[in-house]
Amino acid sequence: MRIHQGTFSFLPDLTDEEIERQIAYIRQNGWAVSIEYTDDPHPYNTFWHMWGLPMFDLEDAAGAMYEFKKCREAFPKHYIKINGFDPSPMWQAQRVSFIAHRPTSDEPGFRLRRILWSDGRVQKYGLEPYVEDQPAGERY
Repeated sequence: MRIHQGTFSFLPDLTDEEIERQIAYIRQNGWAVSIEYTDDPHPYNTFWHMWGLPMFDLEDAAGAMYEFKKCREAFPKHYIKINGFDPSPMWQAQRVSFIAHRPTSDEPGFRLRRILWSDGRVQKYGLEPYVEDQPAGERY
């Protein structure tokens, strides 16, 4: 199973050169670059850990690429994504986000969990990642 989140998620993994070109595109539009990482890529997990601060004042892509490589060295078994945030008054929103690094191991996927509510007549379903069986930090 391959996790599909964000831009380019259905494409093969990007090379470092392609990632650098995407960062350059983000900067050409005047957007800020931020780097985030997690070991729990559940679709509802919107709170990834931030690597450093958002980079609003970059002149070129080399600075963000350097930070991305440092993050990848520090967390080789985590998912790492790069975001482009548009700070302009009419937007102030994330305009692009893509997974730039994945763990080298197989992605274990999700299981469907059935939940019975109070009276036992109402059933709801939810997704639960298989990696939740492992402690945080040791999931991949």
